[in-house]
Amino acid sequence: MNKIFLVLLVLAVLTGCEKELDQQPISDPTTETFYAIPNDFIQGANAIYAALRGYPDRQLNLSETRSDNLYAVSDGGVRDWEGINGFHRNLAANPYIAEAWLTNYNGVNRANVLLEQLDKNGHIVTDENLRGRLQGEARFLRAFFYFDLLRWFGRVPIVDRVITASEAATIPQSDIAAIYDFIIADLQTAIPLLPSKSEYAGVDRGRVTNAAAQTLLALVYMTRSGPNLGVNGSGLATNNWQEAAALLDEVIGSGEYQFLEGNNAYASIFSYDNENNAEVVFDVQYITGQNPVAGATFAWLLAPDTWFNANGHPNQGGLTIRPVSNDLLNSYESGDVRKAFSIQTGYVYNGVAETRSFFKKYIDLSRVPNNREDWPINFIVWRFTDILMLRAECTLHGASGSQAEVDQVVNRVRARAGLAPRSQVDLAGLMEERRKEFAAEGSRWHDLIRSGLAESVMSSWIEKEDVQSRIDPFQLNYTLYPIPQAELDAKPGVYTQNGGY
Repeated sequence: MNKIFLVLLVLAVLTGCEKELDQQPISDPTTETFYAIPNDFIQGANAIYAALRGYPDRQLNLSETRSDNLYAVSDGGVRDWEGINGFHRNLAANPYIAEAWLTNYNGVNRANVLLEQLDKNGHIVTDENLRGRLQGEARFLRAFFYFDLLRWFGRVPIVDRVITASEAATIPQSDIAAIYDFIIADLQTAIPLLPSKSEYAGVDRGRVTNAAAQTLLALVYMTRSGPNLGVNGSGLATNNWQEAAALLDEVIGSGEYQFLEGNNAYASIFSYDNENNAEVVFDVQYITGQNPVAGATFAWLLAPDTWFNANGHPNQGGLTIRPVSNDLLNSYESGDVRKAFSIQTGYVYNGVAETRSFFKKYIDLSRVPNNREDWPINFIVWRFTDILMLRAECTLHGASGSQAEVDQVVNRVRARAGLAPRSQVDLAGLMEERRKEFAAEGSRWHDLIRSGLAESVMSSWIEKEDVQSRIDPFQLNYTLYPIPQAELDAKPGVYTQNGGY
């Protein structure tokens, strides 16, 4: 594991008690005295990265669990994920939803602090390249957090500076188009300021690159170009597919990333001994053995305690199975190596057979830590396979390229999985290939919404999968989550709740 952020994730724990958008991450007097030497600005950037610590958990809880990949009913009491999976109306107080709002805004606030200090005291950082890079990192991360907020909640308040508690209580939700403009402006500023992957070395390896910013901007354009569902969601049907394609072409043409091929190539992408491999465009970096604990937490959330027990490990947190859906299980073709790697299909504990399946991707049973919050594995946000498949998606929407090029990308992915080639792959076919390639990586729900397939896929899936009658009928309103109830209560009359809740 890369040791790039020795302070970064410790800060995440130390600041983990922050609960309100109202709160300032650093008081004004502390801010004025803290930024005194160049390294203080680097620490300020690290504090922004620290807000990424729970990002993988969020993608499991709000994307995978919301999608047709999991039939997340439990046998051990009501779990917070069940309302997410079941499209319940009473989700405004759900802790997973509150975490998505609070953590992202804490990250935004930290980015605003650093940008303000660079504006006021940036002369302290005499290295012009470093000063520019820090601005690029802050703007990328602020855009990253806002894109996460927009995809979950739709209309959210834009906070572009350090604010007081009284100011926070008066800032209304912005229109979707304005939020996109804000995100795009940050990324367009960040791209020329950020180094390439090869320009980072040593402890800095793993920080945001210009390719990561180009990838995010491409995904922003693609998401904005998705269908307008009439619910103040992320799709505006803006037809920016060619702009996205051009950015992805730059990442592909950079020569800095590779599609891993050969025996066991798929598993090697996620190997604990192969972090920061040639596939990785951007990941959330962790470091273990710190006090406070600052490793990864997402791995143990995937699997039930009894499976860990059956393999000689202690309880990880009292979890029961969050079952993989039969629909996903049955979608894998015979011989697809990704199924066995990504999914555990049953086990025996104390002589009792468990037949339900669950995700095990990112779990290495030989590397189970003593503390479940200290897993030694980074989480890949985007990898080169994603870049190639996103580029194929742009072509299917009318951007430059040919059907043959789309098929070539898909068949390259299928060949690595041990599958025969296909031809004339359409959008639905591409999304189905992505579903299996990126299972448990947090992309499925976002893919369904961006592609306009959420309503048809989820309605059909509920009819087939919901044998226990635990899932409510799908509505387009449910492509968004509710504004957290605590935010509505703290700012009465300022926010409007999303429809359906």
